[in-house]
Amino acid sequence: MAERDHVVGLIGAGIDASLSPALHEAEAAAQGLDYEYRLLDIDGRELGALLEQARAAGFSGVNVTHPCKQDVVPFLDELSPEAAALDAVNTVVFRAGRAIGHNTDASGFAESFRRGLPHARLGKVVVLGAGGAGSAVAHAALRLGARELVIVDVDSTRAAALANRLGARTGALDSVQDADGLIHATPTGMAAHPGLPLPEELLRPELWVAEVVYRPLETELVKRARELGCRTLDGGGMAVMQAAGAFERFTGVEPDRERMLRHFATLVEPVSAR
Repeated sequence: MAERDHVVGLIGAGIDASLSPALHEAEAAAQGLDYEYRLLDIDGRELGALLEQARAAGFSGVNVTHPCKQDVVPFLDELSPEAAALDAVNTVVFRAGRAIGHNTDASGFAESFRRGLPHARLGKVVVLGAGGAGSAVAHAALRLGARELVIVDVDSTRAAALANRLGARTGALDSVQDADGLIHATPTGMAAHPGLPLPEELLRPELWVAEVVYRPLETELVKRARELGCRTLDGGGMAVMQAAGAFERFTGVEPDRERMLRHFATLVEPVSAR
C-alpha cells in the first residue's frame, strides 16, 4: 500500500519561479495525499551535502534541475536503466536508505511531442544543447523515429560524447538550415537567460521548433518561430509529463495527467502547439 505522507523537493539553481510545488501539491491534494514540495536552491551549497540533507530529513525524494542533472549522478547509490542510458537524473527517490536516480524527462518530452506535434517530419532533427535536458530529448527524438540526429553545443567535447553514445553526429548551428525540426534544450530563453539561442535567420516556416524551457511559456524562440510560420511546441507539456512521472515514483500513486495539464494551464498562460 502506498504511503500517504510525503515531503519532496527540487534541487537546482535559480528555481524560485518553479511551478513544480504548485503542480505536485495540487495533484497530491486531489489524490488525498499529505504532500509538501520544497525548493532547495543550490546557491553555492555542495550538491552532495544538499542531497544528503534531504535524505536525512526523511524526504521521499527530490527532483533535480539545471545545472545538477549530470553532476548529481556520482552521489547516487543506484540508477534506473533510463537514467543510466541518459547519464542524467531529474528524479531521485529515497528508499530503504538508498538514493535511486531516475529520469522522466525523455518520456515526458516524447509524450508532449506526440500530443503537440503530431505527424511532424523526423528526417533530420537538430538538438541544441547536450546537457542533462539535451541528453533526454535527444534519446526521445530517436525513440520517436528521428532518422538523422545532430547534436549542437558550445562545448564540443560534451556534444561529441552525447553524439557518440547515440550514434548521432555533431554539427554547428547552421545544421538547422536543412533540418525538419529543432529541439532547444539550453537555458537560453529562461527569465534569467533571455534571448534567442540561435540567429533568427536560421528559422523558416518548414521547420518545426520544440522548446524545453517553460518559464516563460512563450520564450523568444517560440515567439519568433511562430511568427515566421513554424509549427511550435512550448515546454509546458514536457514540464507536466515529467512531473507526472516523478510524482508516481515519489508516491507510488498513478497521477491524473489530464488533470495536471488542466492545472498547469491555470498556473501559466498557455501557448498551444500549432
